[in-house]
Amino acid sequence: MRLFDKLSKQTYIIAEMSANHAGSFERAKEIVHAAKESGADCIKLQTYTPDTMTIDCNADYFHIGSGTWSGENLYQLYQKAYTPWEWQAALKEEADRIGIDFLSTPFDRSAVDFLEDIGVEFYKIASFELVDIPLIEYVASRKKPIIMSTGMATLGEIEDAVRAVRGMGNEQLVLLRCASAYPAITNEMNLKTMVNMRETFQVEVGLSDHSMGSIGAVTAVALGASVIEKHFCLGREIENPDSTFSMNPKEFGQMVADIRQAEKAIGTISYGPSRQEKDNITFRRSIFCVKDIRRGEPITEQNIQVIRPGYGMAPKYYKEILGQTALVDIKRGTPLKMEMIGKV
Repeated sequence: MRLFDKLSKQTYIIAEMSANHAGSFERAKEIVHAAKESGADCIKLQTYTPDTMTIDCNADYFHIGSGTWSGENLYQLYQKAYTPWEWQAALKEEADRIGIDFLSTPFDRSAVDFLEDIGVEFYKIASFELVDIPLIEYVASRKKPIIMSTGMATLGEIEDAVRAVRGMGNEQLVLLRCASAYPAITNEMNLKTMVNMRETFQVEVGLSDHSMGSIGAVTAVALGASVIEKHFCLGREIENPDSTFSMNPKEFGQMVADIRQAEKAIGTISYGPSRQEKDNITFRRSIFCVKDIRRGEPITEQNIQVIRPGYGMAPKYYKEILGQTALVDIKRGTPLKMEMIGKV
């Protein structure tokens, strides 16, 4: 699997499982299959434990005060949300077996080492870890492609992270625009920033989309996104920390279909009539004889007119031929041709 080869062909669509397995390995396996059936190119996990994310502490610092997870203690939230590491090799094997790429986000060096052991071919850096330069350098040192989300990041922070990747001799980087809110609202996506990141850093770009619906994803593709990432669940009624802002298989499948249609609409640079338009060229305007004209009579505004269909001379010749003489009898309703007239 060569990620950048795939990006050159069509938008690469990632289904993020995250906590949507709700603690069930069988459900996690079912999500892998459902993502494949819904048109995803890749299934993504997250590789951490509560202890690699934070400490078990009840101080106020470790409590979430607002948003989707308001009132949660960080350690307890990660206990509910994490994907057991003993599942991940088996889930990768299942993904390999059915033909969907496997990706994970490591949150510390031990997770990187683990993912190396199970044979991952590329990595994801989460928005919240974009400022963890030592982790980014460690991932980049593996010399594998990196997809990096940039939620909350200032331009300077993104510059630091990009420099960290390139400083390890790794140029295989994709930057994702991301609004790190759960769910995100459309008017804070600012997708023009994604376009600017591509120009500024000379990298492929995309969108990690936490909004509801697919308008953000499809718009991002129209603006040049090479990668789209969306949270994916079997159903939002299966309660877990990520269910409220995840897409079910039907919604995800519709998003994929919309993206593929958008890609067709974007197409390539092309001037002139398309294959579908060729039959309609005849309905353009052209110069017609609108009164019988006898040989030797002048061409005037009264006996010719620019009308549909397009079988006569192009309208751009209208002024040029006024005052010229009919060389043959021309019947009303005849498309005017250059050989019918001349200067005498």
